[in-house]
Amino acid sequence: MVKNFNWGHGIVLALASFMAFILYMVFIFPNGKQNAEMISDNYYEEEMQYQQVIDAKNNASQLSEIPKYSESDAGITLSFPSSIQVDQGKVDFSLFRTDDKNLDVNKSIVLDANKSFVIPKQVLVAGSYTLKVKWKEKRNDFQVDYDIQWK
Repeated sequence: MVKNFNWGHGIVLALASFMAFILYMVFIFPNGKQNAEMISDNYYEEEMQYQQVIDAKNNASQLSEIPKYSESDAGITLSFPSSIQVDQGKVDFSLFRTDDKNLDVNKSIVLDANKSFVIPKQVLVAGSYTLKVKWKEKRNDFQVDYDIQWK
């Protein structure tokens, strides 16, 4: 049997293997792939305004204290230190989920008397989130980001 195998058979075997590999990549491989939608529909417009985000993060990095988050049975609590005086007590936050845009949460909220707020567990699904917290103090923008693993 080995004596009958010649270079012609080798070419056919190599070509058939290559075709099988291409067919696998076209039909089987994409089925296991995760969601590949774009992070934002307005990507280019947001990219042009990204300098404002950089400035807000730099402003926050210069603060002596930043807001702290904690996880509890009620949800995620974000507390602002007394040294931060939020303009009108208004805070914008985004819970960004990279694997499913439908699980994103974007809200504007007013801080309570303890200078904190709670993101209820009812809006959270187990997985990885990026919490982006934005606020203004004396007309300056501030932003801090946290990576959160909700269980």
